[in-house]
Amino acid sequence: MTEMLAPVVESMGFTYWGLEYLVQGKHTVLRVFIDHEDGITVDHCADVSRQLSSVLDVEDPISQDYTLEVSSPGMDRPLFTLEQFQAYANHIIDVRLRMPFDGRRKFKGQLIGTEQEDVVLFVDGHEYLLPIELIEKARVVPQFKD
Repeated sequence: MTEMLAPVVESMGFTYWGLEYLVQGKHTVLRVFIDHEDGITVDHCADVSRQLSSVLDVEDPISQDYTLEVSSPGMDRPLFTLEQFQAYANHIIDVRLRMPFDGRRKFKGQLIGTEQEDVVLFVDGHEYLLPIELIEKARVVPQFKD
């Protein structure tokens, strides 16, 4: 789906950040994250939503009813690609894996960076190399200075 939606977002002058496809019972949400160096407004989200809706109506890639949401990644932005993980090196992140790795599915620690197809995370005095394909969800933890 990224191959279909990213060019539309990019052609409008925004950065395609990623997408979440959430099925919760009868409710399905397709959430598309967009970014821009000057920030994202509600009007930006509405404009991109209209364009993406048109493309999705024509291509019809989702068979059931769903809600399209367009959003800024925000301060607690999700991380989807190795490039995004690398860009947020030295930040604290929360990671949830699809299946246990070293006996656990949840990790919170300092993102060291990436190594080949792995995300390098420092947690409780240990360094973990987490394969990106095992990552279900990862988010930056906002840090506020006093």
